[in-house]
Amino acid sequence: MRAALTVLRKDLTLELRTFETVPAMALFSLTTFVIFHFGLDRSTVSGQLAAGVLTVTLLFAALLGAGRLFVAEREQGGFDAFLLAPVDRNAMLIAKAAALFIFLAVLELVAVPAFALLLLGPPLWPRLLGLIAVLALADLGIAVIGTLTSAIAIHTRARDLIGPIVGLPLLIPALIATARAAGPLLQAHSSGSPPGKWLAVLALYDCVFGLVAYAVFDFLLQE
Repeated sequence: MRAALTVLRKDLTLELRTFETVPAMALFSLTTFVIFHFGLDRSTVSGQLAAGVLTVTLLFAALLGAGRLFVAEREQGGFDAFLLAPVDRNAMLIAKAAALFIFLAVLELVAVPAFALLLLGPPLWPRLLGLIAVLALADLGIAVIGTLTSAIAIHTRARDLIGPIVGLPLLIPALIATARAAGPLLQAHSSGSPPGKWLAVLALYDCVFGLVAYAVFDFLLQE
């Protein structure tokens, strides 16, 4: 864990110095919400439509962040130095997934209020805790898959294409569960708690793909 914390601290420090990833993700999300606001020709949205808009926007913003995860290691020789270090290779998986999870959490601090202001009809605050739980589980799955696919794509010439092409099919179950879980929360007069079935699907997805990523990441890093 010490190696993972060291890599995570390096990534967060680099982001605080350069502001390359999170501001781009936030700008993309805000622009997408503005496009939806005028493109749907509706003053407000709610229910499953609102959940779909929010889920899709956060997904594509996450792909921007995932595409930048390993750029510094690729350009500055970080992969070679990490492979030569006497540490567990999966420490980089944990660190990069944690970094992407933090980026997504910071993004949502900006994107969710903007979504509520620009598009959402019913007030969000009575159901905010339920939405936070849904987004936290979704962020965990996106962070793991984003890290795994970014590690695959960074070694190819067309890494900007390979990452989304590989990652999007793997994320379909998580996206469906996220939209289904968030839909009732974004309706007027909802109970304020997400459906337990879809929360369980998200949790199971996170566990399964977390174990898969942990099992194969060492091989991907060496290749």
